[in-house]
Amino acid sequence: MSRKTPRDWLLSHNSNFDSQSLYRPRKQTKTIAVASGKGGVGKTSIAIKLAKTLAERGEQVLLIDCDYNLANTAVKLGFPVVDRFWELLQNSISFEEAIHTDGNFHLLSACNGNFDLFDDSTGIERLIIDVIMVHGKNYDSIILDCPAGLTKEVCALANYCDHRFVVVTPDKSSITDSYSLVKVLSHKFGVRDHHLIFNKVSSERQFDRLTKTFLETAERYLDCRLEVLGAIPYFKDNVDRFDRELFKVAGSEIHQSFNKVLNKFSEKDIGTGITGSDSIGRHAQTFGQEHEVQSI
Repeated sequence: MSRKTPRDWLLSHNSNFDSQSLYRPRKQTKTIAVASGKGGVGKTSIAIKLAKTLAERGEQVLLIDCDYNLANTAVKLGFPVVDRFWELLQNSISFEEAIHTDGNFHLLSACNGNFDLFDDSTGIERLIIDVIMVHGKNYDSIILDCPAGLTKEVCALANYCDHRFVVVTPDKSSITDSYSLVKVLSHKFGVRDHHLIFNKVSSERQFDRLTKTFLETAERYLDCRLEVLGAIPYFKDNVDRFDRELFKVAGSEIHQSFNKVLNKFSEKDIGTGITGSDSIGRHAQTFGQEHEVQSI
């Protein structure tokens, strides 16, 4: 991978570089950061499903695992966990050698416990943006599976992307942490457009409460535009079973719910977000039978 011009430019700036001013891939390339305030909310599974679904719809898609030393995307997809990401950063292999390919779907996997990468002091977000700058022209969509939590690296990646999908679950810690992520992006980075996906939702009633709580709080305290894309129903079995249901091409309730989420994003005039409680009634989903409400 050639990293001379963009990487040198990026490394000449401090960690608070203005990513809004950076060169982006070709105009038709969408960049989407999938983020969450806390771990365990299904963010990586949703990022994979988003990338795979767009690829199935005919787009050339690159999914980048940005949790650079915990290669969960490869594990979930059943790919071998290798150190190609580190080798790519060292210019030991080409970009084409570093990625896993499955038709239109390409994955740049992270490493897993690589000591050299752990000790590297270079901001990983800068190197990921460099990859996008150099290779983005070859893709219709680039999906970033961001690490969970609120860090400068996550904020820089979310700031750089055209769109942000924040994954929230119906527990107080997830809601609080997701709100904090949106708050910092809004006040510190000037990023005021976000898309929310509620995962593990038990019923329409719970979904309405979640939407009302999040949107009304954001409307009161934050100057930002939030678009609720929809909800994915609560699945009682373990995470691996949830992934199998989510990754199905067709036939499961979870798959159908995700398609509604993606269709809403695709069909919207992106850039005109919905703010406040007036939008709450327009986000009702069909969950089939009522499940036990979890926390909210």
